[in-house]
Amino acid sequence: MKTKVLVIGCGRWGTFIAWYLNSLGLDVSLYGRSTSKNMKELQEKRGNAYLKLEPEVKLITSLETISSFDIIAISISTQGMQGLMDELKQYDIKNKYFVLCMKGIEQKTLRRLSQIVEDNMDSSNHIGVWIGPGHAQDFLSSIPNCMVIDSKEEETKKYLIELFSSDLIRFYYGKDLLGNEIGAATKNVIGIAAGILDGLHLSSLKGALMSRGTREISRLIKAMGGNELSAYGLCHLGDYEATVFSKHSHNREFGECFVKGIEYENLAEGYFTVEAVVSLGKKYGVDLPICNAVYSILYLKTDPKNTIISLFSRKLKEEF
Repeated sequence: MKTKVLVIGCGRWGTFIAWYLNSLGLDVSLYGRSTSKNMKELQEKRGNAYLKLEPEVKLITSLETISSFDIIAISISTQGMQGLMDELKQYDIKNKYFVLCMKGIEQKTLRRLSQIVEDNMDSSNHIGVWIGPGHAQDFLSSIPNCMVIDSKEEETKKYLIELFSSDLIRFYYGKDLLGNEIGAATKNVIGIAAGILDGLHLSSLKGALMSRGTREISRLIKAMGGNELSAYGLCHLGDYEATVFSKHSHNREFGECFVKGIEYENLAEGYFTVEAVVSLGKKYGVDLPICNAVYSILYLKTDPKNTIISLFSRKLKEEF
């Protein structure tokens, strides 16, 4: 009997996950609200601008059958995660594998994604995160990449990695759930910073951004109780090429559009994450100059160029 997977979220990444898991021979259903523009397009065309779904992938607009699935993969806005959990409480969801396929930190509570699920679902459920570099467009062009699956439970990691691995995606075993979640979420903030540099024609500073950005996030992870080396792994530094440079990166593009005064319609998780990260920096007493600069530009409306230049006027110190 095939493993039954429900993918919640029919955006670019969620739809790709449904396509990918179906290609592995799993029994896949993709959920989206009936009012969703993305779901309407999928129902009409069996695809979107990036891919075509095979006939066996079922499109559903109700969560009533959720307890019949083995795995629940979620790819929605981080800030909508608690709302989804509230919706799922009416169903008898036990002994399932929740796989969180997005990156972010809840603004109001500063909770990581795994904490939100843990706070709301029965303790019999298993929680894992699927993070790391890779755009749907690249995978659909048969360009492989490496990603990470992490969990508090070793057996959950083993089960998911064995089930999800292929020649297209090589999964590594995560060893630091906190560090991997924080690293993945803050990667989007660095992506916005990269876009700001592009918009200011300062792209040559991206090397310094990558080096110093990784260093400040490693300090935050360590202060929160994680392994600071996680910031140098696939969850953060390893995801920079796909975020800091790629034309497919929503966060990088958002940063560039913001500086140029161009309206941006796609979801850029880093916009919400940076407010949470600045709060975490204050809570744990960690200096986060790049994150603070991005927050200042986006929320306090400080002048982008002057804010970036101010980073160079900071007190000189040793690199490490």
